[in-house]
Amino acid sequence: MNRLFVAYKPTGISSNQLLGQLKRRYKVKKAGYSGTLDPFAKGVLIIAFGNHGRLFRFLNKTPKRYRATLWLGAYSPTLDIEKIETINPTETVSEAQIQEIFHSLIGELTYLPPKYSAKRIEGRRAYEFAREGKEVDLREITSTIYDLSLVHYCHPFITFEATVSEGSYIRSLGEIIANRLGCDGALTALERLNEGQFVYENETPLDVKTSLGITKNRYNGTTQTILLGQPLIREDFDLQENGTYWIDNGDTISIFEISDEGVRYILNKVEAC
Repeated sequence: MNRLFVAYKPTGISSNQLLGQLKRRYKVKKAGYSGTLDPFAKGVLIIAFGNHGRLFRFLNKTPKRYRATLWLGAYSPTLDIEKIETINPTETVSEAQIQEIFHSLIGELTYLPPKYSAKRIEGRRAYEFAREGKEVDLREITSTIYDLSLVHYCHPFITFEATVSEGSYIRSLGEIIANRLGCDGALTALERLNEGQFVYENETPLDVKTSLGITKNRYNGTTQTILLGQPLIREDFDLQENGTYWIDNGDTISIFEISDEGVRYILNKVEAC
């Protein structure tokens, strides 16, 4: 079964555990997901059955939007409630102060990812080193914060929504907000509301043709040439600039790359739904 859809991961289970549940429910053996959510987090998780996992890197998955609750004064090495070590009372702040900090964070933001994250270092996940008590040399990353808005403030908890680029760490963003308010901070809740255009709609199958984040092109030769995987030339396409494109074969799509070396198939005859 080839299928692409959005699932909703509840709090308290890993992304892999949810995938296992879905495989059993739909009676499929081959499945995968895009964009791991931590066990304490909940929300949108894009799922692919069969060969549709090959489409993940071409989907329109950005920007992403999250809702999070930040506990001011709580310290946790994981930056969430899984390992709270200390809780220090903090003074009440004004909503104007919070809004000012939010405004200052809009745009490109450079910071260290969490020690307890899935970021790969020397072939291993950062959290594996952290759980072993080993120091790791995390390099700064740069994310784009498109929007940051206050949902609710009831001291010492700030609930906010953040619209961010792919690869952003909301736990680190929470830490930055707390630090700018002069204290430690840890997330008590985290929900991914959407990944680009993808929202949860009761696991309804997605239309591949409207889910892609790459440009559609038109091939002016015969469809049979594509379906047979025969050689292609740049001059037979409407768009001839170097880049990655998809074309509509009817019931299937094909993805290819135009470069100085010629035209190369990336995926061919992928089911459209």
